[in-house]
Amino acid sequence: MEGQDIKITIIDRDGVAHDVDAPTDMAMNLMEVVRSYELAPEGTIGVCGGMAMCASCQCYVLSDTELPEIQDDEEAMLSEAFYVKDNSRLGCQIHITPELDGLKVELAPES
Repeated sequence: MEGQDIKITIIDRDGVAHDVDAPTDMAMNLMEVVRSYELAPEGTIGVCGGMAMCASCQCYVLSDTELPEIQDDEEAMLSEAFYVKDNSRLGCQIHITPELDGLKVELAPES
């Protein structure tokens, strides 16, 4: 049975917007979606493997999509990261769920 895909817009580090389909039934996170579509060069995103131990998957949330509350690990990592804004989140901590349909994010610059 096919799971539900949602539409997400990801603006890459060159400022190009990509409208992608993200599966909600594969327990993927936003960082993994970016990697699966190769929207960031290998080795520049998800360096720690999605453990909130690096900020290579930092992104800026541009839509008013309701996201899961930020957890301590993520908050601590963002407090040390570069280019952090009020709307910064770590992509690895944003799990793809049906509620995120229409999410729009921009990848933060490489630190």
